[in-house]
Amino acid sequence: MHVKVTAEPFDPWFEARSYQDAAGQMAGKLGALSLFVGTMRDFNEGDRVTGMVLEHYPGMTERALEKIVQEAAERWPVLDALVVHRVGEIKPADPIVLVAVWTSHRGDAFDASRHIMEALKSKAPFWKKERLQAEGERWVAENTDGYLRRE
Repeated sequence: MHVKVTAEPFDPWFEARSYQDAAGQMAGKLGALSLFVGTMRDFNEGDRVTGMVLEHYPGMTERALEKIVQEAAERWPVLDALVVHRVGEIKPADPIVLVAVWTSHRGDAFDASRHIMEALKSKAPFWKKERLQAEGERWVAENTDGYLRRE
């Protein structure tokens, strides 16, 4: 299980593939990989967003992410997991977060990766300041609800 917080842009597909290739202990057990990639939107709360600064508290943020991954591994039979999260200057369409979960079965992979992502959005200490096209900047007060169902 690995957590990485980085100010550098990253390629989520390369990160997941490299990690899986290096984790040879999964050979023969791996039946599923659930991979979530979150990117920056160019809109929020009805406004155009031209960029964002994502801040974190070094050390504390990584520990919070590690705890979230560990909680998922205690609830589902996770073979391995990888979380990569950007901080710093981010532009629309840039990847912000990668959550990759390897398991023997797809249902466990889906459930564990969703748990990690939702917990990350609500519990990990990140702070977002958006740059708005029309009105300067604003701090994001709350994250969108990933469990929101549209009918």
